[in-house]
Amino acid sequence: MPMTQPDSLARGCHGIDIGGTKIELVSFDGAMREVHRERIATPGHDIAAFTAAIHALVRAADTVLGARVPVGIGLPGITDAASGRQLSTNVPALNGRPARQLLQATLDRPVAVGNDCQCFALSEADGGAADGLPTMFGAILGTGAGGGFCADGRLLRGRNGMAGEWGHWSVPADLLARHGLPLLDCPCGRAGCAERYVSGPGMRALHRHAGGDGAEPLALAARANAGDDLAARTLDVHLDLLGHALSSVVLAFDPHAIVLGGGLSNLPHLYARLPPAIGRHLLRGVQAPAILPPRFGDAGGARGAALLLRQQPHDNDRP
Repeated sequence: MPMTQPDSLARGCHGIDIGGTKIELVSFDGAMREVHRERIATPGHDIAAFTAAIHALVRAADTVLGARVPVGIGLPGITDAASGRQLSTNVPALNGRPARQLLQATLDRPVAVGNDCQCFALSEADGGAADGLPTMFGAILGTGAGGGFCADGRLLRGRNGMAGEWGHWSVPADLLARHGLPLLDCPCGRAGCAERYVSGPGMRALHRHAGGDGAEPLALAARANAGDDLAARTLDVHLDLLGHALSSVVLAFDPHAIVLGGGLSNLPHLYARLPPAIGRHLLRGVQAPAILPPRFGDAGGARGAALLLRQQPHDNDRP
């Protein structure tokens, strides 16, 4: 469907970030100021319960705005470019279903649908931490690893809508061997994907592999600061793997900045130590970009979903 024209957004809009455990709706007025927010648990296995929950959320938000307004939605997973069906392990109810058409029929109004990680990137490119930069890459480091690429404040999604899926780039065998790590299977059906090592669960797996208890990343960082050698070594290995993964992002996209999202974006050491960790894997003479914390934090996905409504049609947007 064509993108919503700006004059139809004068009364405001809703942005919805759909995840495996929660659905968050944020309502904005015509100037993109937040006026309402609601979170609910995701009915992830029952499609009837899922669509009913979305419908109820939006109706309640319409009442707050006093108008029936367009909706932008960020979804986890990948949309098959040929069939329009969603490939999502986080929300099984959507898996194999034409999510865009389903949500359009449920809400019966202008709807824009995008990938949740790309929505985060768009939010940080347009008014966020990377506002005003010619290009940026938003890198999510949470339960998994994903992202999006923006130029001049606009999201570029690519032919298949997958631009920025760096979490499923492979870790080289020699890098795994350097750290004595096994080749891990990924739910995507492949093995050795970067997100299996650099995400939050990936960091915990690295700690367990080294003989630790697999503590949460924030706890590991606190232990490392307190002098725990095993936790410090885990952070070092994680940093090397993450530096390599993001060096590939630099070689592919050459962004002016990388904005981190997800739970690991709360680790302070990443902002100081990631640029040199990336640089060690780059070609000579290539500089690592600035690594920035997100401006909108948890609200970024819903805000970016709402911003999708304001983007004009692009040659890389699917109908």
